[in-house]
Amino acid sequence: MGSVKDLKVIKSPSEKQPGIGRFVFSDRYSVFDWGKMPQDIDRKGKALCLAGAYFFERLQERGIETHYRGIVESGRAKKLDELKSPSNIMEVNLYRVFKPRLKKGIYDYSRYLKRPSNVLIPLEVIYRNSLPEGSSIFKRLKNGTVSPREVGFDAVPEPESRLPEPFMDVSTKFEHTDRYIDWDTAADIAGLDEQETGKIKDILLEVNKIITKEAEKMGMENSDGKIELAFNEKREPVVADVLGTPDECRFRKGKISLSKELARIYYRETDWYREVSGARETGGASWKERVSLSPPALPERFAGIISDVYCAFVNELTGRRWFDSPEFDELIDEIQEYI
Repeated sequence: MGSVKDLKVIKSPSEKQPGIGRFVFSDRYSVFDWGKMPQDIDRKGKALCLAGAYFFERLQERGIETHYRGIVESGRAKKLDELKSPSNIMEVNLYRVFKPRLKKGIYDYSRYLKRPSNVLIPLEVIYRNSLPEGSSIFKRLKNGTVSPREVGFDAVPEPESRLPEPFMDVSTKFEHTDRYIDWDTAADIAGLDEQETGKIKDILLEVNKIITKEAEKMGMENSDGKIELAFNEKREPVVADVLGTPDECRFRKGKISLSKELARIYYRETDWYREVSGARETGGASWKERVSLSPPALPERFAGIISDVYCAFVNELTGRRWFDSPEFDELIDEIQEYI
């Protein structure tokens, strides 16, 4: 079980062959690496499943390899346009997962140095097209781990700045708190050669173009987003997990977020978040133990608005009314009351 989706293994992967699994997308949500929050977001699971399927199918049309096999309805995997109603179950190829072991405060990635196939790459790769307020880039610019020149500026940019070119970022995936690293470090821990790193970057930029184009059709900005990848049996990179959803991307209309960022913005004003922020700053695997407060529930109406955002996103993205929900423009005034 993950923080937002569960996995049912149909066939386990081997050293030479991928397996088959089914993601069961739940209505749970998670922010700031906390895990399950105190309530569910109605219809979120089905909305995420359909949005992810839509983008996987667009990638496959472009010749980009993915682990997507279809959406499950009546016991079998179907393409999106074959579905009669929304489903929260996605069938995928499965790859092996090698989680690095923590030894004396250092993560051991040695299994990746053997350059295995049929394995999930232990990285999250991120594109950034703009720097909305709340972007982690600003903290890194302040502490010097990222320079203004790296993101295309001579001086520290202001919030809401649009980047001259997409900035390709990378972080760890399996550590207790994900940490941003440079691409040389990413290649070292994941056992990537120069050609593989280049392929991953090429895929990331193409994914960004596809998602950005679809967002613009809806009058939205694709500020940033992340993808995960695996190596197949030929050690070729394939896009894995899920992509293009309001959980993986930060979509906006004007300055109004239409993604999971809505929940993050709300929680940043709570005492619970202040404790979480302090605990995460100190790092370490047990940072959650230093948080004495429990996360509060979202106001009931605001949770309902977020549910409508997910549903409206999928309706507009796919051009099909899967859910009964208001249009985005009807939601924006209510969103502003809470953030």
